Amino acid sequence: MNPFYFYTKLDQTILLGVTASTIPGLLEGIQRVPEASIYYHTHRYLQQHHYLSPEPPNDFAYWVGQILNDAELGEQLSSIDIIRLDSIQSIRLEFVELLRAYISSSEKLRESPPGQEFHFMSCQTFAIQTPHTAETIPEFLEQLRNVSVSSLYYHVFDAKLRLGHGENDFSRWFRDGGKIELADAVARLDPYTYTLEGLRTKIISLAEKHGKD
Repeated sequence: MNPFYFYTKLDQTILLGVTASTIPGLLEGIQRVPEASIYYHTHRYLQQHHYLSPEPPNDFAYWVGQILNDAELGEQLSSIDIIRLDSIQSIRLEFVELLRAYISSSEKLRESPPGQEFHFMSCQTFAIQTPHTAETIPEFLEQLRNVSVSSLYYHVFDAKLRLGHGENDFSRWFRDGGKIELADAVARLDPYTYTLEGLRTKIISLAEKHGKD
């Protein structure tokens, strides 16, 4: 198998200068901000609160539910099934369609209190190669046990959506090395239902079961 190089990442948060105080304003912002902003607001909690399962709601759902006090819409926004979506653009469209339907059916739309507007953020990510590499499944298991959760997050979440690979880096490497059963098993995981440590444990278990040379 070709070597697998483990990377980690550093994120620099960027304030875009785009705000919203109402649901129509939130919709407009979601439509116009770059994809990196959509990814940031739907995945930020996963890394910052990686010890929680299930994951906290996305930023849009949190603001609508907690600041606008619209629990029903907040629940709808938090229930968007991101795992079935294979691109950031498709995630954006899910939010757009839901908010459009809500606006068209609502007679009165709430406004946030002064100072509690939604501020759209983005993030610039710097990928950093770590000393951890693997050429065999046993080596992969050894390294996966030792890399940081930031490295795990990068190869699972960032790779599939932000980098546009379509699947996580681990499954791609397994598949390229002929470990099709293992690649499929890891690709079928719903990473949003695990803590990052729980996800690490699950991938290790699958590799031990399906990846024997």
